[in-house]
Amino acid sequence: MTAAKEDEPAAARAGARPRRAVVASLMLCMGLAALDSTIVSTAVPQIVGDLGGFSVFSWLFSGYLLAVTVTLPVYGKLSDTFGRKPVLIAGSVLFLVGSLLCALAWNMAALIAFRVVQGLGGGALQGTVQTLAADLYPLEQRPKIQAKLSTVWATSAVAGPALGGVLAAYADWRWIFLINLPLGAVALWLLIRHLHEPQRERKTAERPRIDWAGALTVFACGGVLLTALVQGGVAWPWLSPPSMALFGTGLALIAALVLIERRAAEPIIPGWVWRRRTIAAVNLALGALGLLMVAPTVFLPTYAQSVLGLAPITAGFVLSVWTLSWPVSAALSQHVYRRIGFRNTAMLGIGTAALILFAFPFLPYPGEAWQPTLLMLLLGAALGLFQLPLLVGVQSTVEWNERGTATASVLFCRQTGQTIGAALFGAVANGVLAARLGGAGDLDSVTKSLDSGTPDEHVRRAVAEAVHSVYFGAACAAGLAFLVLLLVAPRRFPVIKDPAD
Repeated sequence: MTAAKEDEPAAARAGARPRRAVVASLMLCMGLAALDSTIVSTAVPQIVGDLGGFSVFSWLFSGYLLAVTVTLPVYGKLSDTFGRKPVLIAGSVLFLVGSLLCALAWNMAALIAFRVVQGLGGGALQGTVQTLAADLYPLEQRPKIQAKLSTVWATSAVAGPALGGVLAAYADWRWIFLINLPLGAVALWLLIRHLHEPQRERKTAERPRIDWAGALTVFACGGVLLTALVQGGVAWPWLSPPSMALFGTGLALIAALVLIERRAAEPIIPGWVWRRRTIAAVNLALGALGLLMVAPTVFLPTYAQSVLGLAPITAGFVLSVWTLSWPVSAALSQHVYRRIGFRNTAMLGIGTAALILFAFPFLPYPGEAWQPTLLMLLLGAALGLFQLPLLVGVQSTVEWNERGTATASVLFCRQTGQTIGAALFGAVANGVLAARLGGAGDLDSVTKSLDSGTPDEHVRRAVAEAVHSVYFGAACAAGLAFLVLLLVAPRRFPVIKDPAD
């Protein structure tokens, strides 16, 4: 088998129709992962009313997020070792089993445990779908499939909460999980029937070895540190013994992971991920993207309801408009990066995003709803111009047998950035509120009091200032991403030409 034949994209020789079927299956798989992160939120009152466990219901989201994040590097390495198809099928089956178990849960503890099972499968869906998208298309056509996947995320962000509310109100909250089964079955059937990966020659005749010690250490290290970030300042104070114990254990596990991966023949997180300037720079830049995304996704709805006085549905629309401009901008970004390169296009996008985020604190008080809506529309366009060129650029600088690991590292850093951002900006918002209100409560308690009682102008101004501080922090994160690309990323990405081109 020739080198060109060996590295040919997965479906290039199978014809257009099978490739369209595979793309449809990828969109379904991505839709399952994207929808699951939003559909549960509006059904929480019904779930708690049925199962109890109000004090721990936040782990329905945290447990899923932790499982997805810590499994991304593992699935990335496995897909490079054994191929994308078996990993994606195994992850899809695990996700569907978790969905069925969630629908059968008898109490909150069981539901949280089964959400973790879902997340273990969700990590394979997110990472392997993005990797396969790069396998299916040559460089010039990759924005097409990535734009479709971005559209799936955008649609899920808008439709998920509404669909969850409808199912919880008119059917039963268990249907939120059962609806995954027929969709997942169709995706699996399309994958098994139409995805045919070419046989690839191994560099050695030895049977591939799985770095189980590294995988388990990644699970443990990620789980401990992300738990510390998710629960710190919520379940216990940041400087309390539980926080110190978790962070100390996490640091010890990081040291153990470095030693294990240095000795492993096939490490889960190989050193080249951080030794190559392009991948290291993109990882850091997209980690900053995850950080800054917390400002609009978490704090803008609070601002819209508490400061602007909008109803929840209208407040949701203010946020959702960026999901309209993001995929459009991503689809058009190819026309920009073909002219000025991946790095310069991403710098243009994140530089514009920094200016938009910095403008938010200067909105008039209390202002009109169209003002933050316009900023969100522009922010989505800027971030579409930032994220997609970096993802496509990284995937184009590695061979097939490194693409899964490289893609997973990018997604892992973005997810970790979001977790850090939630903890960091939550502390910033609560600190501003404490300073303005004399230490009276946190953002959640203040906004609940605004919803239930007579509006207090002093409190509203405090909430506005807290959210403005968060947006200023997000602008700094965008500025940091800009500097990383400017100082660390190479001027031109070392693109490997596809043999099929």
